[in-house]
Amino acid sequence: METNIQKYLAFIKTVELGSFTKAAAALNYSQSGISRMINDLEEESGVSLLERNRSGISLTSDGINLLPFIEKMVNDYLNLERRMEELTDLETGIIRIGTFSSVATHWIPKMIQAFQKKYPRIEFELVLGDYSEIEKWINSGRVDFGFVKLSKNRSLESTYLQKDELLVVLPENHPLTKYEKIPLKKFENLPFILLEKEENPEILELLNHADFSPNIQFRTWDDYAVMAMVEKNLGISILPELILTRVPYKIVTRSLEIPFYRRIGLVYKNKNALSLAAREFLNYIDFR
Repeated sequence: METNIQKYLAFIKTVELGSFTKAAAALNYSQSGISRMINDLEEESGVSLLERNRSGISLTSDGINLLPFIEKMVNDYLNLERRMEELTDLETGIIRIGTFSSVATHWIPKMIQAFQKKYPRIEFELVLGDYSEIEKWINSGRVDFGFVKLSKNRSLESTYLQKDELLVVLPENHPLTKYEKIPLKKFENLPFILLEKEENPEILELLNHADFSPNIQFRTWDDYAVMAMVEKNLGISILPELILTRVPYKIVTRSLEIPFYRRIGLVYKNKNALSLAAREFLNYIDFR
């Protein structure tokens, strides 16, 4: 790695961890080495980046303004370096995948298992987030590709994989379990537990599409918290089928009378620009 990039990386890591000592440990340098690199960087640029005091360090106003540009430059350099190493090598490297929890739990492990039988030295990093976060990570180069819910308005290249049905989730012995398919009107006046993730709004999309307002008693962003509350008879809910696979809770699922689905797909900036390892891994994407 070039000397100036090392200095910028030392600066970013110091800001991230809040101390020269922690940054030195993370980058395998001495504390004085980290401090000297940042001092050199400030002298060369003529700009003061950090304020040092007894309570620790903090960014100067110039440091605050320059940090996003420095982060992008270092990230671009590291991506270039990594791509140059990986583009022609399937023996080593790292594949970074943006994903949401149900895909990370139920699809990706068996894909990695199959892939590593042939390429055992390839490493993986799974970065969990909501749909919009995953797309931002792809655009910035933080991840190679990602699994998201496909929508009509999308700037990234995409490959459709599978539709995932939204199911009614009920406690055992609930009166609605007698139905094989449940009309939304049966929810009227029943306590409802809403899975409400800021950028994963498929449940609200379903309710808005049906022009139906349930009696919402609880809201949470955690799928498993919803299941736990349903099991305790605190209400009923609607969740994607994929997250309901192999769960330990005593719950019952039913389809809606008018089914509603989310379309799960794979997205990337440019398939041809992916590393050789990442492109090869796409051949192992099997969600069955």
